[in-house]
Amino acid sequence: MEPEDKQRLKRKIQEERGYWHPFHEYLLERRPGFLAAYLDFQQEPIRSGVLERKLCEFIYIAIDASVNHMYARGAQRHMGFALENGATEDELLQVLLITSVLSARQPVRRGMAMLEELASEGGQLDPGADETVTRLERSTSAYEAAIGKNSPLSKKYTALIGLAICAAPTCLDEHDMRAFMAEALDEGASQAEIAAVLQLCAALAVHTCTIGIPALQAALRGDPVD
Repeated sequence: MEPEDKQRLKRKIQEERGYWHPFHEYLLERRPGFLAAYLDFQQEPIRSGVLERKLCEFIYIAIDASVNHMYARGAQRHMGFALENGATEDELLQVLLITSVLSARQPVRRGMAMLEELASEGGQLDPGADETVTRLERSTSAYEAAIGKNSPLSKKYTALIGLAICAAPTCLDEHDMRAFMAEALDEGASQAEIAAVLQLCAALAVHTCTIGIPALQAALRGDPVD
């Protein structure tokens, strides 16, 4: 790629992504074709206008802030972009609450199903096990129900955010992906909107470069590992 083409690509990333990161600079020099393809893949859901811009930011916040990923810098950056696009503090808080509750539900639902199956197969059902399971299910349901009270987000947005959390590469919970996809369709989401959510989730994979390329540069310099 010619120097002037690289500069055009850099300006385009700064305009569309809103920032310039050291991994961008490295790829611009070493793999500009990959960087251009990354931009097109990352930005397609936003360029298309299929999803409201602040919803795109909500999805980025959810998958960055999830305990499956915990990328605080990215979550904060996209909170800023969301605020610039009309989001409120209450909406951003709701995104975090949804993300927290869904992450808590996964080990309970999956783990208890496994425990009941294994205990039944081994004939090792503890006295009072049914009561314990019922109590856990009740508290988990109450925890989930709490985020639905006075929510500033529509049911459609909530379902699409839930889908994003479960479809992120760091999670890939097929059971809940299917459930939230069905819920989103019931709430009026289009197939194009759902496809855009999935593409936003897939874009999370670039964080391998976000953290990996600075580590590569440090290794090449011989920097000590912290």
